Amino acid sequence: MTGKTAPPAKKPAPAAAKKKAVPAPKEKAAPKEEAAPKEEAAPKEEAAPKEEATPAPAPAPATEEPPAPEHPPEQPPVPNDEPAPIPTEAGAEVTPMPAEDSPAPPAEAPAPAPEPKVEKPKEEPPSCPLSLAVEEVSENSFTLTWKAPEQVGRAGLDGYVVEICKDGSSDWKAVNQEPFLSTRYTIPELNSGDKIHVRVLAVSASGASVPATLEQPVLIREILQLPKIRMPRHLRETYIRRVGDAVNIMIPFQGKPQPEVSWSKGGQPLDTNRINIRNTARDTIFYIRQAQRGDSGKYELAVHINGAEDKATLDIQVVEPPGPPQNLKLVDVWGFNVALEWTPPADNGNSDIKGYRVQKSDKKSGKWFTVLERCTRTSCTISDLIIGNTYSFRVFSENICGLSNSATIASGVAHIEKTKSTYQPEKIPQRDMMEPPKFTQPLTDRTTTRGYSTHLFCSVRGFPQPKIIWLKNQMEIREDPKYIALIDQGVCSLEIRKPGPFDGGVYTCKAVNPLGEASVDCRLDVK
Repeated sequence: MTGKTAPPAKKPAPAAAKKKAVPAPKEKAAPKEEAAPKEEAAPKEEAAPKEEATPAPAPAPATEEPPAPEHPPEQPPVPNDEPAPIPTEAGAEVTPMPAEDSPAPPAEAPAPAPEPKVEKPKEEPPSCPLSLAVEEVSENSFTLTWKAPEQVGRAGLDGYVVEICKDGSSDWKAVNQEPFLSTRYTIPELNSGDKIHVRVLAVSASGASVPATLEQPVLIREILQLPKIRMPRHLRETYIRRVGDAVNIMIPFQGKPQPEVSWSKGGQPLDTNRINIRNTARDTIFYIRQAQRGDSGKYELAVHINGAEDKATLDIQVVEPPGPPQNLKLVDVWGFNVALEWTPPADNGNSDIKGYRVQKSDKKSGKWFTVLERCTRTSCTISDLIIGNTYSFRVFSENICGLSNSATIASGVAHIEKTKSTYQPEKIPQRDMMEPPKFTQPLTDRTTTRGYSTHLFCSVRGFPQPKIIWLKNQMEIREDPKYIALIDQGVCSLEIRKPGPFDGGVYTCKAVNPLGEASVDCRLDVK
C-alpha cells in the first residue's frame, strides 16, 4: 500500500482538525466527477471516510493544510482493479484519485450489459414413417414399402434414409447415400441366408425422425412359388375389337423364380411381324398395332417353372360392320299395308346379325323414315300407309359394330290406291229397358250416439228412374233441415244431423216409378 504518511514528531490532531483536513482532498477530487463510477465499484470500506468528512462545519485554514506533493506517487497496479486506500494524518484511509493527465484504465470502464438473444422456436423433425413392411424377398435382395409420416413440418420432407444391420450386430449402415422421396426401396447385393434388421428414417431440414423398424429380421432366401396366371376378368370372355383398332393386353402372372412365358395360336408360334410380345418378371404384354379379321382366334398362354406349368386362353374377335341384306322384294300390297321379304347379308362382319332396320320413303317428299328397328326376322309387314301415296322401301343389316354401310332397296314401289266402299250402319235390335224399381242393397239397422250425425244408405235400380221418398215411423219426411236426402247413380242416402232421442225409430225408403214401387226399412236407435 503506497501513500505519504505524517512525520512522527507530530501528534494526531483533535477531532476538529480531522474534520478540517479531509476537505482538501475533496476539493482536489471535485473536478474529477467523471470517476464516480469507479467509486461505485469499490468495496464498502470507502463509506467510513465519507461519514467523517460530511459533518465539517467550515473549510480548514490554508496554514493548517499539509503540503501537497508536486507529483502524485506512483502506485503499483492492483490486481482486482480496486484503488488502494491512502492513510491520512489522522490515521483515516482515503481512496486515492487518479491524476488528471493520466488516462483511465480501459479495464475499469463498465462493460455494457449484453442484450438477451431471443431464441427462435426450433422446428420439430418429421414424425415416424408408417406401415413399414416387406413386399418381396429374393435370394440376394428384398423390397420395402411404407407410408409417408403424418407430420413433415414447415420445412417439408427432404426424403428417407434406409439403414440396415446384420442380426447380432449393432452397426447400422445407411444403404442410400442421398435421401429419396419414394416410399418403396429395394436393397440389393445381400448374401443368401443372412438375417437383416432394417429401419427407415424420414429426414427434413429440422432433423431426422424416430426410425420405423421391422420387428423381426428379414431372412434373405429365395421363396419358391408355383406359376399362376392371373387372367383379368374382362379377358375371361371374348375380347372384341373393331378392324383397325389396336390390341394392347397386359396379363399378370406370378411365380418364383421368374417363370418362362410362351404364346401360341392353334399350336403354332405367333407371327412376330404382326404381333409383339413383351415379357417382364410379373406380366406379359400382347400387342397388335392394327387388328385385322385374320387376327381373330384363340391364343394360348403358358408359364413354366421347372416342370410346373399354368395355361390360359385368350379369345380375340375382330369385327366390322356387316354387308347389306340381299334379295329385298315386295310380296304383297293390300289396303294400307305392304309385305316385304329379304335374305341375310353375305358378309356378317365376323359377328352375329342382331337385326334389320326397315325404312320407307314416299314419292312426294323423297325423305326416308324408319318404320322398324331391330327387326329380327327376314320379313315384315308395314301398315298405316297413306292412301294415294307411292312408297319405296330399303333395309339395313346390323351387328355389334352397328348398321351396314349401305342398304338394299326394293326393286318395286307400292302404290296405295283408294278403295270404293259403301258404309252400311249396323242394325241394332231394339231392347225394352223398362223396369220397375228394385232395391239391390237394403237399409240396415243402426245405433248412433246423441249429437253425432249419421247416414242411412241403400241402392235401387229401375227405368225410368224411380222417385225416392223417405219416411219416419210411416210419416213422410218433407222439407226438414234436420234431414238431407240424396241419390246418385242409384245410391240413396239420408243424413240425420245431430240426432236426439226423439229421432230414433223406423226409417223407410220408398222408390216409385210408372211400372211399380218398392220399399225397404230399418230401425235407428239413438243413445
